[in-house]
Amino acid sequence: MKFVFTDKKVNLPHKVHAYAEKKVGKLDRYFKADAEAAIVFSVEKDRNNVELTVRSGGTIIRVAESTSDMFATIDAAVASVERQLRKNKARLEKRLRQDAFVRSVDEEVSTFAPEAEEDEFKIVRTKKFPIKPMTVEEAVLQMNLVDHTFFAFKDVDHDGTFSVVYKRNDGGYGLIEDAE
Repeated sequence: MKFVFTDKKVNLPHKVHAYAEKKVGKLDRYFKADAEAAIVFSVEKDRNNVELTVRSGGTIIRVAESTSDMFATIDAAVASVERQLRKNKARLEKRLRQDAFVRSVDEEVSTFAPEAEEDEFKIVRTKKFPIKPMTVEEAVLQMNLVDHTFFAFKDVDHDGTFSVVYKRNDGGYGLIEDAE
């Protein structure tokens, strides 16, 4: 597994990166040889934040954890990825390494109970509405008017391509555009 470390507004000692590489490296057994782990470290208001993104083939798994201790945050992020993998085991088996879920004798004992597997995605509500052509600014305004966290629209500035604006946790806005 290839590692990419990013420290945002914080200078961490090498031992933190080494610890993260050791812990995240244990996830290597789930992924094929081309896997890449991007780990972003930051500190905000005495909280140690870790964003862990693992890319393998077409699969992307991302988690964000925050605790008062950086080492505990790394452990929590790795546990969250393992939890996501186990929860979606049936859906991911074709994309992951063939023996990803086979237990080995030297495997560490997990500290939490396994979660029940989800059989299928359950759609509980379907809405149909016309997607109107508008500018990004109009879409943000409309999203705020209906008090939603996202809004789908056809972007008139980009030949009517499907786009989505969304509210970010930092108070800003994001835009998702069709790449075609």
